[in-house]
Amino acid sequence: MCGCRNHWPLMFDFGQIFSSSQQMWTLFLCALLIGMSKTGMQGINAVSIPLMAMAFGAKPSTGIVLPMLCFADLLAIIYYRRQASWRIVLRLLPPAIAGFFIALFVDSFVCEDDFKILIALSILMGLAAMLWTGKDVRKSADLADKWWYCQAFGVAGGFTTMIGNAAGAVMSVYLLSARLPKLVFVGTNAWFFLAVNYMKLPLQVFAWDNISSESLAVSLCGAPLIIVGAFVGIWFVKIVSDKYYRAFVIVMTVLSTVAMLL
Repeated sequence: MCGCRNHWPLMFDFGQIFSSSQQMWTLFLCALLIGMSKTGMQGINAVSIPLMAMAFGAKPSTGIVLPMLCFADLLAIIYYRRQASWRIVLRLLPPAIAGFFIALFVDSFVCEDDFKILIALSILMGLAAMLWTGKDVRKSADLADKWWYCQAFGVAGGFTTMIGNAAGAVMSVYLLSARLPKLVFVGTNAWFFLAVNYMKLPLQVFAWDNISSESLAVSLCGAPLIIVGAFVGIWFVKIVSDKYYRAFVIVMTVLSTVAMLL
C-alpha cells in the first residue's frame, strides 16, 4: 500500500490509518478532489479539508494537504500557464502575504470555530456583492477593481489559506466578480495559489512545525490520484460553456461555504 506503513512519528498511528480501508480511501478521495479542483472544478474539494482533519488530526492534516496542493498547482500551471490575468495576481499577492502573518498572530488565541464563522460570513458578503451586480459586466468589473475590494479579498485569501488551506471559496468570489473567461479564471487561480502555497511551505515547516520528511511521504501517496483528478478537471473545463462554468463555480462556492459552517 505505497510502502508508507509504521514508520512515521506523527501525532497519530500511521500503521493503523492504512490498516483501515476507510481512512486509506479518505486520503485517496481527497487527492482526487484536489486534482479536479485545481484544474478547473473549483470548490469541489471543499470536503477534503474536514475529511483530512478527521483522518489525520486538524493541524497535522494541513501539513499533509499543503504539499498535495502544491503538486496540484504545478499540474494546473503546466496546462494553463498562458491563461492568466497577471494584473490580478500581482494585486492580490501583497495583501495575501499580510493575511499570512495575521493568521500566525491570531492563531494562538482565536477559536477555530470563530475563524470559520468569520470566513464564511466574509464569503457570503462577497457573494452578495457579486450577485448584486447581476449581469452588468461593467459594474461587476468595476467592483473587482475597487482598491478596498481587492485588498480585502487578498487579505482574506492569505488568512484562510494559512489557517486551513481553505481559500478556494474566497478567491472564487473575487475572480467571479472580475468576470474572467473560464480559462483565464482557472489560470489566474492556478498562478495565485502556486505563489501563495509555495510561500506557505517555510512558514508551516518552521513556524508551525507540521511538515516533515515523514508527512511529505504521506502526501506523496496521493500523487497518482491528484494526476487523475487533474485530467478530469481539464476535461470538465473543455466541455462546459463559460455561462455554465460560472454557474458551477457559484454553486460550489455556496456549498463549500455552508460546509465550513457545519
